[in-house]
Amino acid sequence: MQYDLSLHMGYRYDVPASGSHHILRVLPLSLPGRQRLLAGAVTIEPKPDETTRFTDFFGHPATTIALRSPHQSLDIRMQARVIVAARPVHADVSPTLAGLAEELADLWSLDLDSPHHFLGPSPRLGAVAAIAGYARAGFDADRTVRQVAEELCARIHADFRYDPDATTVDTSPEDAFALRRGVCQDFAHVMIVALRSLGIPAGYVSGFLRTIPPPGQPRLEGADAMHAWVRVWCGKSTGWIELDPTNDIAAGTDHIVVAYGRDYSDVAPVIGVLKSYGGQQTIQAVDVVPTS
Repeated sequence: MQYDLSLHMGYRYDVPASGSHHILRVLPLSLPGRQRLLAGAVTIEPKPDETTRFTDFFGHPATTIALRSPHQSLDIRMQARVIVAARPVHADVSPTLAGLAEELADLWSLDLDSPHHFLGPSPRLGAVAAIAGYARAGFDADRTVRQVAEELCARIHADFRYDPDATTVDTSPEDAFALRRGVCQDFAHVMIVALRSLGIPAGYVSGFLRTIPPPGQPRLEGADAMHAWVRVWCGKSTGWIELDPTNDIAAGTDHIVVAYGRDYSDVAPVIGVLKSYGGQQTIQAVDVVPTS
């Protein structure tokens, strides 16, 4: 599938910011055999006084911007065209949890895609006893890692309610779990904590979700803003798979990847600091239009 993407992230400050510094990750990635960025551009208003580009630890391009003059607002706009390939369906050859532990013990790599980076606590995700208990409920040690992950994805989808008013970007997975409601970030964080509690490496995926459903199909939740889902390491033979607990589906051609990380803090589309006081209003608008 080929898509045209547009993103507008706007910030309106009650009091002009006298200076700000941000890191941006908003352009889709090019991933061999999965996704290709054909063209993309990011525009920023007011124009930054300084712009630099770098590649982060996980191999993703990022942009830093600095504004030194007072500004009442900040507008970030992204436009891109991307092709997403259909992912082949493979038989489940993932090991059981015991087998996965043995494979992890034999794996010495610490490169950017190593599952070892996605197994322990991360900046926003520590151990949560209630979520670990939820993951263990009805647990069957004979099931494969992929079966465990898919069943957990389905349970979270069934047990949690999508509610954009229930949480904020700073809500912890523990609080979201207690509420049993939230948005895609909360669904993904709860699932990651649950999988890690079982010894299964899991990470966070930031991206976009197609906004126009196929004929006769319901509209997917979370399509008006940037979306989030989960990647799960299912052993050496299977590698990484991606599951969307917000919609209880495997990530496919409707899911467009922007960044991979351990949790939201690694992949936030805009993160930074500014000199100001008072409140601010945030605007986010996303459009994902299939062109073929």
